[in-house]
Amino acid sequence: MSALVTSAGTVRVLTREESFAELAARINALAARGPASVGLSGGSTPKAFYAWAVRTRALSAEALARIDWHVSDERCVPESSDDSNFGHAARGMLDALGVPAARRFPWPVALSPAEAAAAYEAAWNQRSPAKAFDLCVLGLGDDSHIASLWPQCPLIGQKTGPRFTATEWPGRGWRLTITEAGLAQCGAIVVLVGGAGKAAALRAIAHGEFAPKLHPGQVLREHAPKVTWLADQEAAAGL
Repeated sequence: MSALVTSAGTVRVLTREESFAELAARINALAARGPASVGLSGGSTPKAFYAWAVRTRALSAEALARIDWHVSDERCVPESSDDSNFGHAARGMLDALGVPAARRFPWPVALSPAEAAAAYEAAWNQRSPAKAFDLCVLGLGDDSHIASLWPQCPLIGQKTGPRFTATEWPGRGWRLTITEAGLAQCGAIVVLVGGAGKAAALRAIAHGEFAPKLHPGQVLREHAPKVTWLADQEAAAGL
């Protein structure tokens, strides 16, 4: 294992299983201190984490009892859909580990995108007016996107305003997502990165010329002290 300090946070080079164990340890540590919130991510790597967590029972009893589970971004589809990020978390991990409904906070996707985002933001303002997730888990696209902040997304650069909002991703439909303002209020941010296909994106985010409209993951540079990238050797090869 090696660790590299970059402009976008610390990159820890780990095997996939080591990355999963690190993420589980962080969740358990949060729960040991009391109730907390975790925003999960979509994608194949988080789905693999869910299966690993069920198989290994790596999440503590405190984590299952005290953590409120969310997703950092979501497609505007029913939870039963194979495109639903929260649906994958529920079917892949939360159901199998017996997480109660009271600890599950999916986006209200039955509403229109704008209404869903406003309702989710309003619920956050009631529960936690001064902060977003205690731990925000993100993935990284090969186009450098994080959450649903995509290249040329009009939300990039908006550092104030709602922590959660809706955005229409050209060609991919409406998404519900955490914003830069939301990321600023997260206690910690962990980005799971795997495979050679992510190496160029990770290098651009960590070392490239600052152009977040082209490389949205660069918005994490502003929060580097609280950002940890859990990357395998292939993804970190360009650093």
